[in-house]
Amino acid sequence: MSTVESAPVVIPPSPIRTSALMGEVEQALSIKYNNLVYELRAAGHDIITLSLGEAFFDLPELNFGSLTGTGLHHYSHSRGLAELRARLAKYYQDEFAVPVDPDQEILVTAGSKAAIYMVLLAVLDPGDEVIIAEPFWLSYPEQVRLCRGEPVLVPHDVSVFDLARYVTPRTRALVINNPNNPSGRVYTDEELEFVHELAETYGLLVIADEAYNEFVPPTGPPFRACGSFDQEKRHTVTVNSMSKNYGISGWRVGYVIAHRDLIDQVLKINQHLVTCAPTILSCYLAEHFDDILEVTRPQIRRVVALRNEVAGWLADAGIETLPGSASFYLFASLGESTLNSSEFTTRLLRESSVSVVAGIAYGESCDRHIRISVGTESPERVARGIEAIRDLIAATSPR
Repeated sequence: MSTVESAPVVIPPSPIRTSALMGEVEQALSIKYNNLVYELRAAGHDIITLSLGEAFFDLPELNFGSLTGTGLHHYSHSRGLAELRARLAKYYQDEFAVPVDPDQEILVTAGSKAAIYMVLLAVLDPGDEVIIAEPFWLSYPEQVRLCRGEPVLVPHDVSVFDLARYVTPRTRALVINNPNNPSGRVYTDEELEFVHELAETYGLLVIADEAYNEFVPPTGPPFRACGSFDQEKRHTVTVNSMSKNYGISGWRVGYVIAHRDLIDQVLKINQHLVTCAPTILSCYLAEHFDDILEVTRPQIRRVVALRNEVAGWLADAGIETLPGSASFYLFASLGESTLNSSEFTTRLLRESSVSVVAGIAYGESCDRHIRISVGTESPERVARGIEAIRDLIAATSPR
């Protein structure tokens, strides 16, 4: 009796051809981790989540029925709702003495992430270079690549005052994140002044991401808006987020402040990609601008205080962190652990049900670190997470 071997299964190649560029662009690693956390939670697992890039605040129940605007369910101005632009312009004037023309120098869009991309798309030609200091917010390099530019990455131990040696004839812009995600570092006045001198000397654009400006403790280095050193906006672009400072990350409302000539170009991109920021949410924010800040600011102070308390816990456990005092993040060293940051985060999640973000997401020089976020868990659960981190470092270090 003969036997017939089954033919091997041949999987046909995908009929979809994607660009070579997309083959070079990676997923956003922090979001990739968080998607995994969402899936594990949905499956019934209890995960101590120290990876989320947001803070959870108690906010009043929303009442959209009280809004006075018209056309709430329809398109609004693609520069952003006029009332909201006026409130944001006043905020920068009152808080940071940065004058902003709400009609010409500000644009509201679907999150600060989109705003940064639109600015890069508006100013970069293929091959233009953008200097980005590590640890960087992980989307900066990929957004530069998506705009056909070249990110120039600066190791985290290089001083701001040494950035000039990374400037070439192809350098177009410099990105700073103040306060920094993931370290919580706040730029000093001297550093910001040097950045502006660098921009003037070499004709660079300074793109300042200030999404965590409210998360600065009153006892640490003060926050200074980058635009306060360049009030004419000759070379400064400021990007900020209502999503972060108001504890409404899912609303996706961010904005960009720049010279009117650049805003006019970003406006075109916004019209073609987004049309406008969410109208009903923009109207709510315009009408309750100060009310929400009044509710969130005390909670911001508490989460920043927890962040700095956790820095003490880490120090007591022998775990070093990069200098910083703001935000709700800490960038912790893996010390003598033999694991790289990806291996460490995978084991921590698998063995201890604790999620953090691998430092490699924030630059090659950061692979010996992990990002810890304290914005979404109770102090007790954060403490349990820190114990698990300490124990895994000890278990993977040479005896």
